[in-house]
Order: sequence, then C-alpha cells, then structure tokens
Amino acid sequence: MTKLLILGGTTEASALADACALRGVEAVLSYAGRTAAPAAQAVPIRVGGFGGVAGLAAYLKREHVTHLVDATHPFAAQMSAHAVTAAQRAGVPLIALTRPAWTPIAGDRWTHVADVDAAVAALAGPARRVMLALGRMHVAAFAAQPQHHYLLRFVDRPNVAPPLPHYDLVIDRGPFDVDSDRRLMVDHRIDLVVAKNAGGSGASAKIAAARALGLEVLMIDRPALPPRTEVHDVAAVFDWIAHGVPSGIQRGV
Repeated sequence: MTKLLILGGTTEASALADACALRGVEAVLSYAGRTAAPAAQAVPIRVGGFGGVAGLAAYLKREHVTHLVDATHPFAAQMSAHAVTAAQRAGVPLIALTRPAWTPIAGDRWTHVADVDAAVAALAGPARRVMLALGRMHVAAFAAQPQHHYLLRFVDRPNVAPPLPHYDLVIDRGPFDVDSDRRLMVDHRIDLVVAKNAGGSGASAKIAAARALGLEVLMIDRPALPPRTEVHDVAAVFDWIAHGVPSGIQRGV
C-alpha cells in the first residue's frame, strides 16, 4: 500500500496532491504553517513542524509512510536537509519535486548574490525604490538599509508592522501575471527588484515585468542542499513510485 507524505506549500505540491486524489493514491500534504489560511487541497493536510529530523523520522515510521516527496520552496533549505536525513533514518525513499532555476535571457539585468545577507549588503548606497519580492520572512533584515523605500507584497496582513521606516504594503495572493506586476512596478516607481531564484513559471511574472521595464534585479541564488534525487514534473514522481527510477533524474548539490 502506497502512502505519500508531501512536504508542501508550493504549486507543485498542490498539483501532486491533486494527481494523488485522481489516481486514488493515499497522501498527506504537510504545511510549515507560515500561511494563515492555506488553500483547500484534494488530500488531507497537516500544519506545523515535525520537531526536527528526529520528529520527521518518527512521523514517517508511525504513519507508515512509504514515499517522501519534498515539494517545498527551493529556499526551504533547512526543511529539505532535514527531509534527506529523516528519510535515511526511517528507511523511506525520498524524491524532490522542484522547479528548474531561472537563467537570465536577453534584456535581463541581474546581479547575483549568495543569500539574503549579501542582498542587504548590496543595497548600500543612495536611496532607491525597491520591490522586495521575498515574502515576509526576511523583511526585517533590510532594516539595515533604511534609506530605501520598499514595496512589500504579502499573502497575509502581518500582525506586527514591518520594521522599515519607508514602505508600501500590498496584500495579494499569486499566481501573478506579467501585466499586473508591470503596472505594480510602474505605479510604485520601482527601480530595483530583489528576488530569490525560485524558478518555475508560477513566480516568474515579476522577473519578466522587470525585464520589460529594464529594471535591475538583485537575484538571490539558491542554497546548497545535500545530494538527492530531483524531478521537475508530477508524472516523474509517479514513475519513481512505480519503478524506483524517475525520468529526468537530477542530483542536488
């Protein structure tokens, strides 16, 4: 009997959950709990952490999970690392369902940085109008560069005001399209976008909009992860479940 635990919070996780429901495959979709009202899903969900590696390994055993699918955000580095170790401890096979990283094309004006701290450091200098396309987790770090006027876009309204002296806040839930993101940047007179290399198509509108407007993008590169099997589409996950060897294997580094 197959039972999947899907570590989610992404469009890829929801697509896999839908496919499991259609195929009659038992699955549970797990959220970290950062979103106040997660979207409805086609399979049962659980919300909250597991208690580190030991807690996740115990859950896998206790719930008789046969396959672990890491479909978290490409920047959920700690969760992904914990998943690799917990799967090994529990003797449960793991695969990552993730998005291909973006690569610059003609018209892009990217500056690559290694992490959020490097992005903050790169903003030293005269005041600018900056779109922080990072969600709410890392906003506080940019208080170290208070000279800028920031545009923030959150899924949920925060309980505590962001610790920035100058900002505009938009509450909205994606996916977003290029035209609306372009209008947003024009309306707020944005001249620099800070973004993580999330990859895929669901979050790419802001990158295409910045390209269309000729704006600079401060691109935060993906974190290093332990070696693991990676695929980029739902069909490959089911191929892996059925045969143990999915099409399009990639190894994380």
